[in-house]
Amino acid sequence: MRQSINVIKISGHHLDDESLLRQFARIVARADEQLVIVHGGGVEITQLQRKLGIAPRYVDGLRVTDADSLALVEMALCGTVNKRLVRHLLAAGVDAQGLSGVDRGLVRARQMQHDQVDMGFTGTVVSVRAQILCELFALGVTPVIAPVSLGETSNFNLNADPVAGAIAAALGAEAVVYISNVAGVQVQGEIVPTLTRRQAESLIASAVISGGMIPKVQSALDVLSSGVPRAVITDLAGWATGGGTSFVAEENEGMVSEG
Repeated sequence: MRQSINVIKISGHHLDDESLLRQFARIVARADEQLVIVHGGGVEITQLQRKLGIAPRYVDGLRVTDADSLALVEMALCGTVNKRLVRHLLAAGVDAQGLSGVDRGLVRARQMQHDQVDMGFTGTVVSVRAQILCELFALGVTPVIAPVSLGETSNFNLNADPVAGAIAAALGAEAVVYISNVAGVQVQGEIVPTLTRRQAESLIASAVISGGMIPKVQSALDVLSSGVPRAVITDLAGWATGGGTSFVAEENEGMVSEG
């Protein structure tokens, strides 16, 4: 019987906090399922840009990546952030290996298109070479992936959320877990344990889900659209205890398991 696979996306809020990284690594070390970890790192990219006098640019919440910024993205995500995360996992006893989407053509990408703005070296996923990850699984290795990906003539900077979703779909994963600084979707002060697409869209329409939670929920719904049966929004404490908000397709409602 195949070991279940979960893809874990950890946000940049955790990646410069040594205490949170140690906590994350301990949870990974206790996991029963096979994990793939995808990480962001936007905070450190922005800090590097400002130190070097490059003004960060965003369109619809997405970073516009020029050539100079791409070099910083590769430096921060593939270097500093990825190796810091791998170091903490190794210290917790996890046989972790850092990769980017460029390595062995793991994630191929093309330029993101926008009606009004040239997005430069900001990309979208074209394909995932899942066999590379399966080979690492067979060796007992936990892949730790930076979302810099391979284009035809250059590398591209991708948002980590859709990269996590695309990897999960390619692997036939059971779930994508988005770990951030929010415990889940709250309604009247209580975390909602399960939402279907219809319920989530209704909460957005009625402004119960609003602000920065909307893109998090949209990422979870995009995962369902890719064929992955479940997406979870939670924080570290919720992940450790099977908490947070699980998003499921209507046909899977009532079939949510903890994890």
